[in-house]
Amino acid sequence: MGNLTEIRWHGRGGQGAKTAALLLADVAFSVGKYVQGFPEYGPERMGAPITAYDRISDSPIRVHSNIYEPDFVVVVDETLLHSVDVTKGLKEEGAILINTSRTAEEMLPLLNGYKGRVYTLDARKVSMETLGKYFPNMPLLAGIVKVSGVMEPEVFVKEMEGSLRHKFAKKPEVFDGNMKAIRLALQEVR
Repeated sequence: MGNLTEIRWHGRGGQGAKTAALLLADVAFSVGKYVQGFPEYGPERMGAPITAYDRISDSPIRVHSNIYEPDFVVVVDETLLHSVDVTKGLKEEGAILINTSRTAEEMLPLLNGYKGRVYTLDARKVSMETLGKYFPNMPLLAGIVKVSGVMEPEVFVKEMEGSLRHKFAKKPEVFDGNMKAIRLALQEVR
């Protein structure tokens, strides 16, 4: 498969990890990529750990399974670092993006000896500044696009604008807030 990128998302029910994974697949598809975006649930309840996945490629994707050796991992809730091995199978030439106000250096002791790149993004701060509520998925979606390089950030912003304008046609304040969150998150990834 040409240029296959695999991303695994770790979050809790209700935080938007599934939505972010599906949005990433939609946007990548709209720019001509082959995609898969899907969630995996344990007990389906608010706050329970969930995993979601993205595969993005320049050629058809023939594998249909969970992602066991991702190129990138997104951690939507840093409390999962104490109970879930989020770095399991994560390729060292890839990277992990963690929603936290702490630095990458502060996060290293919680990553089971992972030696690859570590990025952080304070998605709480970004979403509170731009949306007035805590919705970490949009900032983290923008963050993983920047970290992974699956598409140029400018292309991502343009495609998200079209997608969200349609989705929130009757809620312009939600559209504006989400676009601000995306733009700010692209600047804030550390």
